[in-house]
Amino acid sequence: MLPLVSCTGVPTPGPAPSTASAGTTDAGPSAVFTFGTASQPLGLDPALVSDVESYRITRQVMEGLVGVDQTTGQPTPLLATEWQNSDEGRSYTFKLRDKVTFQDGTPFDAASVCSNFNRWFNFPEALRQQATGSTFKGVFKAHADQAALSIYKGCTALAPDNVRIDLTQPFTGFLQALTLPAFAMSSPQALATQNADVLDQSRDGQAVSAYALHPVGTGPYSFDSWDGGSITLSSNKNYWGDKGQIGTIQFVTYDHPQTRMQALLDGKIDGYDTVTVGNFDQLVKRGQQIIQRDPFSVMYLGMNQEIPILQNLKVRQAIEMALDKDTLIRRFFIDNTAQASQFVPPKLSGFNNNAPSLGHNPAKAKELLAEAGYRGEELKFYYPLNVTRPYLPTPEKVYAEISRQLTAVGLNVKPVPVEWSEGYLQKVTSPGDHALHLLGWNGSYSDPDNFVGPLFGENTGEFGYQDPQVFSKIARARGLPDGKERTGEYQTINAQIAATVPAVPIAFPISALALSDRVLKYPASPVLNEVFTKVELKP
Repeated sequence: MLPLVSCTGVPTPGPAPSTASAGTTDAGPSAVFTFGTASQPLGLDPALVSDVESYRITRQVMEGLVGVDQTTGQPTPLLATEWQNSDEGRSYTFKLRDKVTFQDGTPFDAASVCSNFNRWFNFPEALRQQATGSTFKGVFKAHADQAALSIYKGCTALAPDNVRIDLTQPFTGFLQALTLPAFAMSSPQALATQNADVLDQSRDGQAVSAYALHPVGTGPYSFDSWDGGSITLSSNKNYWGDKGQIGTIQFVTYDHPQTRMQALLDGKIDGYDTVTVGNFDQLVKRGQQIIQRDPFSVMYLGMNQEIPILQNLKVRQAIEMALDKDTLIRRFFIDNTAQASQFVPPKLSGFNNNAPSLGHNPAKAKELLAEAGYRGEELKFYYPLNVTRPYLPTPEKVYAEISRQLTAVGLNVKPVPVEWSEGYLQKVTSPGDHALHLLGWNGSYSDPDNFVGPLFGENTGEFGYQDPQVFSKIARARGLPDGKERTGEYQTINAQIAATVPAVPIAFPISALALSDRVLKYPASPVLNEVFTKVELKP
């Protein structure tokens, strides 16, 4: 029997704080852990990026008020030890952890919490357009320049260890949303001295601030350096919690699946993420550990209705019918990846078993194109190069097969390959000439709003989608208490989105990590909340 380790069930909890650093209390953690990443981070200020690799690193350096339980996915105490809500869910009061400092020595307190919230709320429009991805608006609906539309109302420091956050309306997923890396606490002093809101630096062609090249939080690891394709973190000597075994983390970028696998086999790295189908069997045959995460992402073909021909529903339906999802999943995704007919994964309330799906029907697709009066209008199809995402393991191959399927029904597809590191994400989520594009959404917390809200809660440059009824329903559903009515509302939302085909969900992918024999335990998490103090290594 080949030694394949599968953790598709509940992720293993990390060691209890009392046991983790036994024997190393004085000296501190000393192990070096090297992790292979699929791409460079787009920046290390989590409030202004939204990519997996940036978050992987900032999760080690920074913490939010609320953490995630590794087993249940529910909110747990982190920088806040307890909380209560009042005013029918419009006000949350947090008791803050005592004697916590940022890595620059400044105190973490209620004033620093409000400083962070007010910074996010007051991001100017120009900064939001320049950043590769800001999460605040997707969660709270608007910034200070449209305060009347925002769910966020204000932050009040009641005492050094007591802070209140007020909302303009109830928001059921508020605590869940606070677990997002984007809402981690930064040192206000570091934000100010490093001009965090001025993107006047450049890293691999990305505009970033000086702060985004040197983040400062309260987390178990401090930022050391970012040299070329390597980022180094070191154990935070003054960390309030469990320091674990690892004293130094090195994140090294290998942007090709084969080079990542070879680096593991050669002993250059201790683990890497986003194992591809092509490497899976090779790793098993070599006896490497593979840990699979429960699916909590959706991969999709995006369509932009700002392109005139795509405003025709029949053309969008034809594109859906042209796609053979079974072939795509079988060839390019790990076994047990499920086909998707909606954007909310099956494990979340609001998943609709009866969401309409047109199925694979090339003959009907051709009929619909003829009925729509399609005459070979060019469709620019954007896809990323030299990157592997948890939801999209081999973009170039997936593009080639989808392009073949679309061309077979008579669509005129023009390939537009874009290096991931040269702003692919920004290009396809901003207004532009992209007719079609490949992308996915990795869920960050266990609420259906985390999927449909950011994607379809308002008109965006990604889809040019206009459905005021759906926008209104999403806005209403997020404020409903958990229960039958809220679940039913999200099921209706899913069905309406599916019926109008603003994009085609293709798969709920399973993602996997490969680890060396040196690793005894790795805290695999469907929402990628993987802090390396929980990694256990052989002595």
